[in-house]
Amino acid sequence: MAAADAACAVPSGGAPRAGRVFITGASSGIGAALAAVYARRGAELGLLGRRRPALEALARSLPGNHRVYAVDVRYRAALHAVAADFLAGGPVDVVIASAGISVGTVTEEPEDFDVFEAIIDTNLNATVATFEPFMAAMKARGAGRLVGIASVAAVRGLPGAGAYCASKAAVRNYCESLRVELHGSGVGVVTLAPGFIRTPMTARNPYKMPFLMPVERFAELAVRAIDRNVPYIVLPWQMAWVARLLRLVPNRLYDHYAAQRGRKPRQS
Repeated sequence: MAAADAACAVPSGGAPRAGRVFITGASSGIGAALAAVYARRGAELGLLGRRRPALEALARSLPGNHRVYAVDVRYRAALHAVAADFLAGGPVDVVIASAGISVGTVTEEPEDFDVFEAIIDTNLNATVATFEPFMAAMKARGAGRLVGIASVAAVRGLPGAGAYCASKAAVRNYCESLRVELHGSGVGVVTLAPGFIRTPMTARNPYKMPFLMPVERFAELAVRAIDRNVPYIVLPWQMAWVARLLRLVPNRLYDHYAAQRGRKPRQS
């Protein structure tokens, strides 16, 4: 789809409104909801995901003209190529690495190793590969936002979710490292840590999900945090308190109760 020029505006509250936004994992869930918020604000979007029909349907439903890229984020060269195409249309204000996989894994099952690798590649390595091609231009301008998606699951390990918890803990620490590296450059790094958000991913969870938040509300709050360059935020706020309390629970007690928790189904 053709791209359209979009100027940066200033919304109420004085925070800079992004004119051009690149989002991976945009075909559904959090990525699609974030795209909807930015499109309503007049941004030009680069929408990347594996499913072209879903991306094109999303683009048609949004105001404005947007670019659609059907790419698997695990292929770094292809990801860099489409990033270069979007950069050719003008400066990019916000890059959101939203692509993610959440599947149950069990270490004793040999076939789950491939799933483990896919989760790490998609959730962690692709976050790095998504940011790489945009950083030089952002640093040269002294402006921009890089947004990573961690999770409350990064706080403590959960049974049957070793790959997912490990990947999200790594994303959280990677984004913090990057934020420190870029300190003073004008480029902000924002880490979003969702709790339970109503998306197709969480629809498969066979356990209770306290404080389940509609994805549209999450996206609105997330964009506000990105505007304000908040370094790290847990949404909804109730889960931030849960995360703080979980860190304080002694290992013996945590192990006893966490072992009884329901487990996400394995892919295999």
